[in-house]
Amino acid sequence: MILLHPTYFPSITNMMAMAQASEVVFETEDNYQKQTYRNRTVIAHSNGKLPLHVPIQHSQKGLRQKTKEVRVDNSFPWQKQHWKSLQTAYRTSPFFEYYEDDLAPLFIQRVESLFEHNLAIFELLCELLGLEIPFSKTTEYLKNPPQKDLRFLVEAKKEQEFPLEAYPQVLQKEGDFLKNLSVLDLLFNEGPNAVFYLENHPSIF
Repeated sequence: MILLHPTYFPSITNMMAMAQASEVVFETEDNYQKQTYRNRTVIAHSNGKLPLHVPIQHSQKGLRQKTKEVRVDNSFPWQKQHWKSLQTAYRTSPFFEYYEDDLAPLFIQRVESLFEHNLAIFELLCELLGLEIPFSKTTEYLKNPPQKDLRFLVEAKKEQEFPLEAYPQVLQKEGDFLKNLSVLDLLFNEGPNAVFYLENHPSIF
């Protein structure tokens, strides 16, 4: 059983941890922090990596808000921009067309709650990958939880590098494997084989 944060289109290491766990517990009682994968993901780009950010409505100055209370700022057409970026990056990948109709609603339907949107993403990814992952939510914040604590995976500024096995990437330059992108990169490049990669990759935690 592992404890971690629901993130925006999880990284491969994040999704791998969930695929190999007996059960997932999502942290719901933490205070929102900037510069994390709560509201960002990273995809491939012709020049390397491209971060995609979900704009949020910030609380009044000095007041903290819990992640589960964070509202998305829809004054900017971020969903349209993110979908266009995915199409540009992956339209020539082997499996983008296979999954695009399932994913498109996430970039069309209006989003209000960041937390609920991340959960909806998690549930759809499990469906597309063919994963059945039991999950629950915390009811209080514990500094030393009983579950295996993988909440650090949400950090973007102090991100750790993990030894991931390479797989073919559509925008990969020779010998230049882009590690730990969004699991979407694995899905679009490997298709049905993605679940085998996630479940059978040697444990990194």
